[in-house]
Amino acid sequence: MTRPATAADAPDDRNAPAGAEAEREAIVRSIGPKVRRLRHQAGLSLQQLARLAEVSSAAIHKVEKGDMVPTVTTLLKLAAALHRPIGYFVDADGEPTAVAHVVRADRRPEVGPPLPGAVRHGITGPTGRFTLHGTVTEVSPGGTLEIPPRSGEDLVTVLEGSVEFEVVPERHLLDEGDAVHFPADHEVRCHNPAGSPARLLWVSTGS
Repeated sequence: MTRPATAADAPDDRNAPAGAEAEREAIVRSIGPKVRRLRHQAGLSLQQLARLAEVSSAAIHKVEKGDMVPTVTTLLKLAAALHRPIGYFVDADGEPTAVAHVVRADRRPEVGPPLPGAVRHGITGPTGRFTLHGTVTEVSPGGTLEIPPRSGEDLVTVLEGSVEFEVVPERHLLDEGDAVHFPADHEVRCHNPAGSPARLLWVSTGS
């Protein structure tokens, strides 16, 4: 679906002003960053965008890096998946970055690194723009989530289930709807003693 950029991609306009050629090259170079920015704003991984656009993740990665120029067909698929007109990608200015970052419920990216006994999905925007970091964290039945000390603060709300929540040396039993707010420079353990998963809204600041 994609191919390396070659001289054949450009029309024969050797008599065209140098400024027009430079502008055209700048537009081509801007396609990759625009795709990457929109993907991050939508909270999509390369694999998720690949499924939505029906374009391979390897091809999207090369487009974002500027190693490949997308064909018209590929660009149309990416534009549809990212909810932008194709003109957005070939306009010299493009659109300004959206003020609000929206993460759809069915497109929450999984947050790494993997933690034993838990799965985390992100709900906040890119760290370059925002200072809060939030996840919906699911702790498996009998699972224990351990978080080492760091800087910042954490606010955790139980969305579903019950957990034994330890902010060393304190221990608290949290039921659905309960919340705990604490400085993050303490070791934290979150244990789910029940036979069904517990879901937590976990919001953090700091590193």
